[in-house]
Amino acid sequence: MYDLTGFQRDLLYVIEGEDEPHGLAIQEELEEYYEKDIHHGRLYPNLDTLVDKGLVEKGQVDRRTNFYTVTRRGKRELEARREWEQQYVEELLSES
Repeated sequence: MYDLTGFQRDLLYVIEGEDEPHGLAIQEELEEYYEKDIHHGRLYPNLDTLVDKGLVEKGQVDRRTNFYTVTRRGKRELEARREWEQQYVEELLSES
C-alpha cells in the first residue's frame, strides 16, 4: 500500500465500498469527492495498476463494460492501512 499514490488508494477504497462497480460508477464517486472531473486517461491506467499489483480484479459485464472487485490481498492491505491510520486518529482524538 505504501507504493500507491493517494489517487490509487482512493480508487481501492471506492471499489471496496461498492458492489462490483464499473468504471463510470467509480469515476462518478471520485468526481463527487474531488469536486472536479476525473478523465479516463487518469482513471483507467490507475485501475490497471491496481489490477497489475494484485489488489483488484477486473471482470467483464459485456464487451464494453468491466467491473472491479478488491482481492483478498487488497482487503488485507486496506485493513493494514486502516490500523496504521487509526493509531494517529486515536491519538488526535485523545488530545481533544
